[in-house]
Amino acid sequence: MLYGREHEQVAVDALLARARDGHSGALLLRGEAGIGKTALLDDAVTRAGEAFRVVRAAGVEYEAELPFAGLSLLLAPALDRLDVLPGPQRRALEQAFGLGDAPPRAPQPSGTSTDRLLVGLATLGLLAELATYRPLLCVLDDVQWLDRASLDAVLLAARRLQAEGVALLLAARTEPGAPAERRLGLPELRVTGLAEADATLLLTERAGPDLPAAVRDRLLAEAAGNPLALTELPVSTGPQANTAGGLPLTSRLLIAFHGQVTGLPPATQTLLLVAAAEESGDLDVLLPAAAALGVGAEHLTPAEESGLVTVTADRRIAFRHPLLRSALLQRAPHHQRLTVHRAIAAALPEGDRRTWHLALAATAPDAELADALERTAVRTGHRGGHGGAAAYERAARLTPDRDGATRRLVLAAEAATEEGELARAEALADEAGARTDSVLAHALLDHVRAVAHFWRGSYPTAYRLLLDAALALAAEQAAAEQTAVEQAAVEQTAAPGPAEAVEPAHATRMLLQAFHAAWYAGEEPVADVLDRLAALRLPADDPVAPLARYLPAAVLPALGRPVAAPPPAREAVEAARRAGAESPADLVQLCGATLVLGRDEETLDLGGELVAEARAKGTLGVMPTLQFFLAEAELFHGRHADAELTATEALVLAQDTGQHQWVSQLSALLAYLAALDGRTERCTELATTALATTGPQTAAPAAGRPWAHWALALLDLGQGRAAGTADRLLTLTTGPHRHHVSATRAVPDLVEAAVRLGTPDRAAEPYERFARWTAAADRPWAEALRLRCQALLGPDELAEPAYLAALDLHATTDRPFEHARTALLYGEWLRRTRRRTDARPHLTAALETFDRLAAHPWSTRARTELSATGTPATPLSPPSATSPLTPQELQITRLAAQGLTNRDIAAQLFLSPRTVAHHLYKAYPKLGITSRTALPTTP
Repeated sequence: MLYGREHEQVAVDALLARARDGHSGALLLRGEAGIGKTALLDDAVTRAGEAFRVVRAAGVEYEAELPFAGLSLLLAPALDRLDVLPGPQRRALEQAFGLGDAPPRAPQPSGTSTDRLLVGLATLGLLAELATYRPLLCVLDDVQWLDRASLDAVLLAARRLQAEGVALLLAARTEPGAPAERRLGLPELRVTGLAEADATLLLTERAGPDLPAAVRDRLLAEAAGNPLALTELPVSTGPQANTAGGLPLTSRLLIAFHGQVTGLPPATQTLLLVAAAEESGDLDVLLPAAAALGVGAEHLTPAEESGLVTVTADRRIAFRHPLLRSALLQRAPHHQRLTVHRAIAAALPEGDRRTWHLALAATAPDAELADALERTAVRTGHRGGHGGAAAYERAARLTPDRDGATRRLVLAAEAATEEGELARAEALADEAGARTDSVLAHALLDHVRAVAHFWRGSYPTAYRLLLDAALALAAEQAAAEQTAVEQAAVEQTAAPGPAEAVEPAHATRMLLQAFHAAWYAGEEPVADVLDRLAALRLPADDPVAPLARYLPAAVLPALGRPVAAPPPAREAVEAARRAGAESPADLVQLCGATLVLGRDEETLDLGGELVAEARAKGTLGVMPTLQFFLAEAELFHGRHADAELTATEALVLAQDTGQHQWVSQLSALLAYLAALDGRTERCTELATTALATTGPQTAAPAAGRPWAHWALALLDLGQGRAAGTADRLLTLTTGPHRHHVSATRAVPDLVEAAVRLGTPDRAAEPYERFARWTAAADRPWAEALRLRCQALLGPDELAEPAYLAALDLHATTDRPFEHARTALLYGEWLRRTRRRTDARPHLTAALETFDRLAAHPWSTRARTELSATGTPATPLSPPSATSPLTPQELQITRLAAQGLTNRDIAAQLFLSPRTVAHHLYKAYPKLGITSRTALPTTP
């Protein structure tokens, strides 16, 4: 029976009730050790009853660095249903659990992991599958010890659970005075101590009514409402129990458990220690390990009789409380723990778990074990799991030779960077750097440091580290080649190829990384790194060579540097593929480069192709980047609804993969789209999110800052607040990010705002830069925008020819929003010059386009202007009584209209089939239909 937990039980009951109704939800219970979290989980299982299917797992302290240990236990009941998963998800999960022979995946960009995302989506799919016939209660205890890979997968699934009938209930321990716990992004409920009346009832039940009043009062005071203390302290024995009052509560509880274990037979204590050190509780592992220590199954009986453990129906040992496991491990002498880990390793088959326990038992360097640990780390990286850094580091400590240990420390530092553990990565880099003079090793370590600085926002430092590393590698390569040539001349033989230790690609890739950092550091660093890229001599068969050649020609014009225009990006793509570039991640920067150059149509084509390829291959870590570029191109082409769909999906993926840079960028882009149609609150909310999203350990300006300021400026401009627009855009177009796509494209808005304020000189310098850029872009739409700026800036006698030329060019392009804005400005100019009759057709055309695009602020402005010409404008239609589709509903209905099944749509959008069905049934009434067959082709 639970005392005083009515509030918590109500919350749990609400979660279960939603699952019974077919809706999913999650709840995290937080509280100190012994506060009753596990009891609440047990109570939830009881309340769920036969109506629910239940799966359960818990984090184990010794397994916190063994990737997917917890998830494999949680999903074990569903592994016979792997065939229901889409291919990439199934393969990722099989690889994570060591069930398949899938080949290693290509490395992903730092801070992302395709496989981690796929494993999370596979977790979602299996949980939904388990809930097919009755609701599912998924219980996870001791989340603070769950390995990071498992936790990430569960959290991703939790964020995407919608209409599956899954109740996810988790519990995590907090320690008084400990640093703030990691926020998991789930609804949380703090579990606190019992009220005095409830604590008294519990203590009386446990200790009996005859407990002396003085002892009862002391126990109540010491327990401070902690249920575990109230149940365990009264039965603790020995002098330690009476002298423990000055210790923290958790320590007193450990002592209480110590006392209970001490009274058991030695063989039983040994068996319990084996169970505490082994994560699964599986008797098929525990009993052979215990047998090697001279202990048999019969020795488990005293522990069962005392209630310290139970044996579940699936032949696993479950401890009465997680603190009992901690007590057993804490009280055991070091040599005994080592012996137990060796015994567990001997009982396990070959694999990562066996290697891990052998490593925990190691006391001296062991080359063979170090090699095995490195193989574990490599597999961890291929599976997309956290823990590779720990395995590499442990392997380094066990490596007998200095050079081998140093190499593994470098690998550990790189793995820690991939896992987002920046402080650990830097510490490992410093340790490894002090042990070696290798130029390549120091370059790799500087890359580790640069990534840490980049994610903290120290862009100039990151850029300088990467550039220096690239230059050092290039110098080392040149020296090696020169030495080889001289040696060949002496020996009168042909010169060998490039030195094996430092390949040309090393320096190239480092420079490409430096370009990424330079993009946020300012124009001068960008120009510097591009000049160096342009000067490189690269072999034709290097997959990065086409990108390295394309970037300078595409980006330098945005910096005002005249260079020959590059060939179509398609040629660079084909060259890269011929050289071995297979992943969309190898080509993603081409999408960004074409935007910088103004070749938006190439971005639209290439971006759409690469997004589809990434979706089909399961290369999901790069999708937020690709979709950001694609959404920009869709926006610039006036395809606002498509841009919002693309950016909305990308934002969820960026959040799922922890790509804070793209969370910021995509939020800002969505803010711009909201500004276009006048959703003021939505625009402000998204821009605020974009400006505040900097990621953990980061104090840098948000990556989405340029787009966010353009969005807020456009919102002001559409609503007639020219001063706010001019102030924001002058800073944007003259500041350190003036070379960014958003800053370049914002210049026409700045010109319009400055002219409205009567201060056109404020826009003079940005306009000159924009004019140079439009000449380099050599696109009709870009020249049309330049002509519009020229018409605004005057003089008046040149305004009309410029407007007319701009409109002629707009007519040859597919950019309806900008075409309508030019028509509106020309119509306004005509009305101000008293040519009302001439103004009307231009204002009418602009109004029709703005209405069609739902650009409400601009529609209002066009109506006002048209009315001022003496022609009443058609009143704005009232909003439809039928609610519009959400972006997700629109995306799902479009795919359904193409004939895709719910399972096909779920695989493509990374949802569960039941969630797809849920959204379809919500969309039907909004579309005025009743079935799938009536879906319009483009709702």
